[in-house]
Amino acid sequence: MAGFVSNLLILFLLFQNICLGFRSPLSIFKRYKDISTSLPNECLGSDQPVISFGLSDFALDIRMPAVTPKQSDTYLCMSVPLPVDDEAYVVDFKPHASMDTVHHMLLFGCNEPSSTENYWDCDEGTCKDKSNILYAWARNAPPTRLPKGVGFRVGGETGSRYFVLQVHYGDVSAFRDKHKDCSGVTLHLTHQKQPLIAGMYLMMSVNTVIPPGKKVVDADIACHYKRSPMHLFAYRVHTHRLGKVVSGYRVRNGQWTLIGRQSPQLPQAFYPVQYPVDISYDDILAARCVFSGEGRTTETHIGGTANDEMCNFYIMYYMEAKHAVSYMTCTQNTNPEMFRNIPQEANIPIPVKSDVMKMMHGHHEETKDSDTSSLLQQDKKEDILDQDFHIEEAVEWTGLDLKLGQVSGLALDPENNLVVFHRGDHVWDENSFDSKFVYQQRGLGPIEQNTIIVLNPSNAKLLHSTGKSLFYLPHGLSVDKNGNYWVTDVALHQVFKLGAKDKEPLLTLGVPLQPGSDKNHFCQPTDVAVDPITGSIYVSDGYCNSRIIQFSPNGLYVMQWGEESSLDRSGPGQFRIPHSLALIPDLSQLCVADRENGRIQCFRLETGEFTGEIKHKAFGRELFAVSYGPGGLLFAVNGMPYPGETESVKGFVMNFSTGEIIDTFIPLRKSFEMPHDIVASEDRTVFVGDVHAKAVWKFASVEKMEHRSVKKAGIEVQETKESETVAEARLKNKPEARDPLKNKQHLVQQASSTGVSFVLITTLLIIPVVILLVILVFIRWRKPTVYGGNSDGERKLDSSSGRILGRLRGKGGGGINLGNFFPSHKGYSRKGFDRLSTEGSDQEKDEEDGTDSEEECSASPLPPPPSSS
Repeated sequence: MAGFVSNLLILFLLFQNICLGFRSPLSIFKRYKDISTSLPNECLGSDQPVISFGLSDFALDIRMPAVTPKQSDTYLCMSVPLPVDDEAYVVDFKPHASMDTVHHMLLFGCNEPSSTENYWDCDEGTCKDKSNILYAWARNAPPTRLPKGVGFRVGGETGSRYFVLQVHYGDVSAFRDKHKDCSGVTLHLTHQKQPLIAGMYLMMSVNTVIPPGKKVVDADIACHYKRSPMHLFAYRVHTHRLGKVVSGYRVRNGQWTLIGRQSPQLPQAFYPVQYPVDISYDDILAARCVFSGEGRTTETHIGGTANDEMCNFYIMYYMEAKHAVSYMTCTQNTNPEMFRNIPQEANIPIPVKSDVMKMMHGHHEETKDSDTSSLLQQDKKEDILDQDFHIEEAVEWTGLDLKLGQVSGLALDPENNLVVFHRGDHVWDENSFDSKFVYQQRGLGPIEQNTIIVLNPSNAKLLHSTGKSLFYLPHGLSVDKNGNYWVTDVALHQVFKLGAKDKEPLLTLGVPLQPGSDKNHFCQPTDVAVDPITGSIYVSDGYCNSRIIQFSPNGLYVMQWGEESSLDRSGPGQFRIPHSLALIPDLSQLCVADRENGRIQCFRLETGEFTGEIKHKAFGRELFAVSYGPGGLLFAVNGMPYPGETESVKGFVMNFSTGEIIDTFIPLRKSFEMPHDIVASEDRTVFVGDVHAKAVWKFASVEKMEHRSVKKAGIEVQETKESETVAEARLKNKPEARDPLKNKQHLVQQASSTGVSFVLITTLLIIPVVILLVILVFIRWRKPTVYGGNSDGERKLDSSSGRILGRLRGKGGGGINLGNFFPSHKGYSRKGFDRLSTEGSDQEKDEEDGTDSEEECSASPLPPPPSSS
């Protein structure tokens, strides 16, 4: 019996050891982060500020040690020594702060902090020696990630040995409850030598004065660059409340190249430089901050308090290690005259909604209504790009049952109602046009039904309709900020502006029923967009022209760009049916769904200059429509695959900054046949119109819905508090968006989804243990009968079980080293700045090499002629 008990004890200890073996550094990090989320007012990580990720990587948690600032505009500093002596590289930053309590944070690297206290007033200084800015945060900015092979060098013979965190508490009214603040940042460091060293270039105005009431005040900064080449990959802007827009440029031989442009009233993140910019010896770095003194009664100066202003343009760059300089500054304007030639975009404020302005100013304002404050809090979270985001069909939407013609266009009016443009009883088929694109069915007359209908976006109730006896073959639709409808008709070859209640067009562009390619004619124009800031009109023209045309607000021709693609390649600005337009006014860009080239191309509004393309294998050969949504999201729909191709028709959600696919979606009811247009609302509700299915689907963001799951007909249905149901239409290998520094937690989740979960492993371990116990009990029961109590048999059993246990110990004693899993797992990479997975479905995965296809640029066989619609 003693032997039996001993065996059980050994098995128990073995099982415990195996389980503990799976508590790898990665799992500890996940548990640590979970605690951080659930206890926001505690200084978590202070007992274990260093967390290992295996042999080469570790995390360092830098937090304020439970401080309570007593007056507004308090700057507090604290320091943390680098926990290793040898050289290391910072490759990730994850902030832990809220703008409700913190105005901004700066992280410095140096060798001698100004104080040895637990924390101190930053008026004493940050460092006694030279300090370098490694990181800056403000206004609920998301995490920052560096490109692959790039890191901030610390430790060793030349790197910083201390990190100093500076936190600016703007308004201490948030501390009326005397709570403790533990804001800070978690760093991901690695010992793996990085071939490229990151640095920070700070452009800062120090002498700007903003007169009271003055509408526009420019603060200009410019310096000649006199060092080894550097490559820019991220930028950040910073002002206080009066800042409207901040822009940075490289000036080379008189040519201005944009580095970045952003509103400082939006989350002050490090945004990726849209297209790589290199800086060479004797280039000029230039920046402009645009302020407005309206509402102020006294002069505003540059300074450190909330009522002062700042004009900062931060640039993250990397250099070859042998030439690396970790920190540079520019605080002067060496050539004021050159700013006469600054691009006009630098002078145009980026509009931010008034409620977002209140929400994003970074300081508390007295409010009598606490409910309003909580609502602003809720809105604030929704305005920031959340890449852990999925949309699914809203099955309660009754709009799918509407009797419509071919649905060609969708838009949202200023009240967020859905506007649908359809063809009534007319269809576009092979008999509609002759070889010269002249409409052949004029005898049918215009469509006798109302072609523009306005629906309640919640219940599909008809609110308004118009457009009777005006159109022959409707196509594109948009609604301007004043609620006017802008439409295109491919049969008439015209573009129209209609008031919501007007029977006749307010403005008409093009000559009726006459196709052409000059300034006064269109040839089957596909879409139209209106800039809400300038009123400029942009038309994609079209099926038989390959151009984008800009008109003034009153319809005068301004310029055009674009040309037809060649058969073997499609370069920038070349189109094969520019089919749909998405205007991004905040970034002053226009994106075009280049349909038959299966891609999205983007251009500057003011110049038509090409800024980049988004192209994925998952798009297939055709991309029909694109729409821009809040939080930096792009939505798109593709076309049906050609015979022999596997890319299915679906909707896509993408990060506009990186172009990466965040999510894909398909309907549950009916199926996409030829999804023709897509539009997204501010709350990330998405509508898709299908020209062949003659239907409109509604998709909703599941991130905002508190729901419970029930099983219904084999489909997981989620019920919201409002009793709305959203059915999940999950695709295989749905692409997971990775918030850059949440990647580690996603790896744990990813491991769980692929079988490397604790529960599964525990189950697999328990099974052999139970079987072994059963064998032991059986042999124990059989021994008196078979061996008649022979002690030799017992010794044989002990010996045998000992060998088994020995083998088990040898195999499981160390557990699985998940620390090595972290840096090498396929789902983890640092490819580019703030990059996301591009995997769209299981068909996109490359089965031969196990990697994900990111962008497909190879030439494809000549497709058949494009389908009409």
